[in-house]
Amino acid sequence: MDKPNSPNTVTVAAVVVAAGKGLRTGGAVPKQFVTWRGKPLVCHSVEALIAGGAAPVVVAIPEGWDKVASGALADIPGVRLVQGGLTRQESVRLALEALVDGAPSRVLIHDAARPVLPSDVIDRLLEALDRGPAAIPVLPVVDSLVRGDDGAMASKVERDGLHRVQTPQAFDFGAILSAHRNWHGADDAGDDAQVAVAAGYEVLLVPGDEALRKVTFAADLEESDMTPASRTGMGFDVHRLVEGEELWLCGVRIPHSKGLSGHSDADVAIHALVDALLGAIAAGDIGDHFPPDDPQWKGASSDRFLAHAAKLVREARCRIAHVDLTIICESPKIGPHKLAMRETLARILGIDLGAVSVKATTTERLGLTGRGEGIAAQAVATVIAA
Repeated sequence: MDKPNSPNTVTVAAVVVAAGKGLRTGGAVPKQFVTWRGKPLVCHSVEALIAGGAAPVVVAIPEGWDKVASGALADIPGVRLVQGGLTRQESVRLALEALVDGAPSRVLIHDAARPVLPSDVIDRLLEALDRGPAAIPVLPVVDSLVRGDDGAMASKVERDGLHRVQTPQAFDFGAILSAHRNWHGADDAGDDAQVAVAAGYEVLLVPGDEALRKVTFAADLEESDMTPASRTGMGFDVHRLVEGEELWLCGVRIPHSKGLSGHSDADVAIHALVDALLGAIAAGDIGDHFPPDDPQWKGASSDRFLAHAAKLVREARCRIAHVDLTIICESPKIGPHKLAMRETLARILGIDLGAVSVKATTTERLGLTGRGEGIAAQAVATVIAA
């Protein structure tokens, strides 16, 4: 294995171009800072690049929008901001220059207006860099093409050899930095692949993804325009109440004379929610991922299980739309803790508080929960494709 700073170590950084004003969406705020699916548009691609192994991520922002950009990206570690230029090409060059100290081996250059970035596209691009200095994701042209003249069809254009180009585009860092520094095009470069080709570099093509659609107009920001059908999962769990254990519910420690018994911290509410999320993406149950006979999970905090389930949802190219949890017990009283529970679950799952419901009920002193022998929980989770 290569040592971290050896010459053979491959390091990857990323540049996100977010320096435009985004006027075609019709708002007063540049589209990259408009809230979409619960967070500023730019955050989606930045988080995807970081999850794909890029560090740091340099975001080129428009002049005068420093405070807004800083606020939008404040909670994401490993992000640097640079003021962009008058053109896209200049913004990219300035961002690349910000990476020169401690320069990475490779760099991914991405448009903030493409918020849905599948991890397998990143993987294909980085694999292609083992074979050449540059690679871009493309899609086939499936519609018929014609050339027009004064509003009328002039001639047919053959589709063979034509591709739709997407971002991120991947490059050897030294190569693309040199290419940008030496760019002498009369106009702004349409993308970084054109800069690389102009410098004499071969650009390899890898399959892109339809999910990488570009947000251009106001209608593109409409949730209904980009949201497919939902999937729902259900979960149920029960644990015994015993002396000498702490009581954890929804990641919150609850003062009580007894606690729940289990291999982990026995957070019955989180366990039910984990099963609901796994069920929504058909990924088995909690025991498949965290076997109760595995010693590494002895006494483990259940928030680790929930974070893992949320990660699997994202890897399945879905997002969590809503979770609904019911805790069934005679005591303790759940009401005073519901807000803290909702806040904790929302933080672990990375979703809005309004998408988390926690309720409580009793069994009118019937059964094991009614006799105070245990606590049960049931959960429903709704996910939609990202």
